[in-house]
Amino acid sequence: MSSHSLDVGLAGFEQNVIEESRKRPVVVDFWAPWCGPCKSLKPILEKLAEEYGGKFLLAKVNSDENHELSTQFGVRGIPAVKAVVNGEIVDEFTGALPESAVREWLDRLIPSPAEELRVQAAAKVAAGDAAGALQILGEASKLDPQNEWVRLDAAEVLFELGQDAEAQRLLDSLKGEAAGHPRAAQLKAKLSLAAGAEAGVDESTLLARIAANGNDLDARLKLANFHAANGNYPQAFEQLLEIVQRDRAFEDDVGRKTMLNLFTLLGADPLVSEYRRKLAGALN
Repeated sequence: MSSHSLDVGLAGFEQNVIEESRKRPVVVDFWAPWCGPCKSLKPILEKLAEEYGGKFLLAKVNSDENHELSTQFGVRGIPAVKAVVNGEIVDEFTGALPESAVREWLDRLIPSPAEELRVQAAAKVAAGDAAGALQILGEASKLDPQNEWVRLDAAEVLFELGQDAEAQRLLDSLKGEAAGHPRAAQLKAKLSLAAGAEAGVDESTLLARIAANGNDLDARLKLANFHAANGNYPQAFEQLLEIVQRDRAFEDDVGRKTMLNLFTLLGADPLVSEYRRKLAGALN
């Protein structure tokens, strides 16, 4: 018997399926000897279990001999295939599928080598080793050049390393699901705010300019960007709100647009609700 597939009954189900699923995905095939579609699907699953070389375990359950398991797993028709990960059903299908469709289903279930490298890179980031994370993500990109999540991860790391132009290039290359993810929106906001910030800005000088001329919107914008770069978001919002109230047309509505970037960056922070209301009041 193959080490990648086995017949399972109630007696060994906990160990061979539930416990094993904490180490790797387990694909449970409910079948019966009289079932015609089962006879076509079962060899496909066995073949793929061998081909994938242990990336998943195929557990074959004779539903006629294991009514309790069939009931427990909600089997209504066979063949019924359930994917179990960490003791829970995460995906399933019923009926015989062609090999290409089964392969696609398995590929969604089983992390690719690139996905495994993403996990390693995330651990490097958490440990403060951004350069090491970027190297690992480069390896992941070579394995799977079309993986947009790898590129998004790399863009975030590049931003942390101060390589904003390269981070922006990767961010602009995203076209699929990753492009619309909140992480991408937040990184876009960070890059936009970073682009507006200037090195060597002196807060006291800007405050003096504003005290001398309340309509010095250039000074207010620089001060807002200074505060945002330093995490002083209420002060940044107040300066941006002043810009909106004094001149919506200033630098193509930069006050409102920068506030929107900050809203995206801060997400569910209570400041967002507060200043959304204030911005709405200023626009009406």
